[in-house]
Amino acid sequence: MTNPISLPHNTTFAINRALRPSLPLVALESTVITHGLPRPQNLALARDMERVVRENGATPATIAVLDGKIRIGLTDAELERLASLDNVRKISRRDFATAIVRKESGGTTVAGTMFAAHQAGIKVFATGGIGGVHEVVTLDISTDVQALADTPMIVVCAGAKAILDLPATLEYLETMAVPVIGYQTDEFPAFYSRQSGLPVSARLDSPEEVVRFAKAHWELGMKSALLVCQPLSPEEEIPREKIDGAIARARREAHEQGVHGQPLTPFLLARLAELTGGESMRANLALLLNNAKLAAQIACALTTTDQQKAI
Repeated sequence: MTNPISLPHNTTFAINRALRPSLPLVALESTVITHGLPRPQNLALARDMERVVRENGATPATIAVLDGKIRIGLTDAELERLASLDNVRKISRRDFATAIVRKESGGTTVAGTMFAAHQAGIKVFATGGIGGVHEVVTLDISTDVQALADTPMIVVCAGAKAILDLPATLEYLETMAVPVIGYQTDEFPAFYSRQSGLPVSARLDSPEEVVRFAKAHWELGMKSALLVCQPLSPEEEIPREKIDGAIARARREAHEQGVHGQPLTPFLLARLAELTGGESMRANLALLLNNAKLAAQIACALTTTDQQKAI
């Protein structure tokens, strides 16, 4: 694996010296801290995700932008600062230059985190749910799907966010040659719910299988990511018949209020938390921790495979 801290030294990137290239690394996004959760849950979740990664043998590298520098790995003080900032930028791939030039701070999206992690040679990334295609009539398609198409990483998630048009999102991923892997499932998970009624392109049942698949994919010359989708447990999920009505209402309110673009997803997620009495937030927290654990296990398997190959 590429040395994960061999990034060229310049004024744009800053790497946490605690990151050691000899250990498996897991990238973590930061819009969940800046835009996804209220205080103090945002900081608690950020610390819990890093703890889970460490408990499973890997090193967490939370990625964000602070004062115009792309940070690969945050200290606890930086996590605390990021979680306390108001009106920060939501940073996808197009937004890095703006944040750098203006010396701003902000949370990186899935696409933004993938860009920075790939630049640093990190191969495994844990998130909650990817962005995708909103209701097709809006022509609102997340940059996440383009990042998945052209960035070779293993991305562990709980599927696409349930507020999206899931069939259209899967069609787009197929068009962009992104393998959609069901982790111990044959069905694409619907974020809060275990089932969507939609198939995955392949099923894999262990971290080692994921690593073998990823290597085979990339050795063919493919540049796309491997999207590993892990469902919530039956005890943690919200059944589709229970969440679908709340999603439909949140979408309708977004249309009525003219919410679109980058603010749309935070609006919908916050409204869902209100409509479900906090149940959607509890499921969101659970799936983030589950994905951090699996990503750490995959990162360890990847490092072991690379070390054996080097012998």
